[in-house]
Amino acid sequence: MTKQSLNVSEVKVLAEATVFVALTVVLKDVLPPIYHMPQGGSVTIAGLVPLLWFALRRGLKYGVFTGFIYGLIHAFLPGSYIIHPLQGLLDYPIAFAALGLAGAFKKIPILGIAVGIAGRFLSSFAAGIVFFTSLSIEGIYGSAVYNGIYLIPEFIISSVVIYILLKRNLLNIYM
Repeated sequence: MTKQSLNVSEVKVLAEATVFVALTVVLKDVLPPIYHMPQGGSVTIAGLVPLLWFALRRGLKYGVFTGFIYGLIHAFLPGSYIIHPLQGLLDYPIAFAALGLAGAFKKIPILGIAVGIAGRFLSSFAAGIVFFTSLSIEGIYGSAVYNGIYLIPEFIISSVVIYILLKRNLLNIYM
């Protein structure tokens, strides 16, 4: 591969990442959620699918990068709930970057979705323990339950939509 063709390929991936981030903004932040949690987090109409889809298409490196960029954008949109810079990093750029972990499981997409959403759960779970509850057993359970209430339905919705995309051979369209 020549230097010029490598640059064209990278530009194509960057342009695609921009489209997937924009699609995520529309599905997650513009359309009304199915359910919205009081201190952040929501069940959306397939709001995580574009980031997961992109990670499964382009792999771990580009998936993590794109999730991180979306997380930065999401942190500055109305409705974000940030009380401390570290909590903001854990709940937004790091949590959404974790969705890119799905890219490590291109051959087993449903496992990739589970790993990506589990990574997001762990990041938000850590933020919840440290900044919203306490390090007590009740605080740990509280953070797990709070984040599970919206991330389990997000996992189910995302898995169903990605499964449909796979069955229709749309996951790698226009590659």
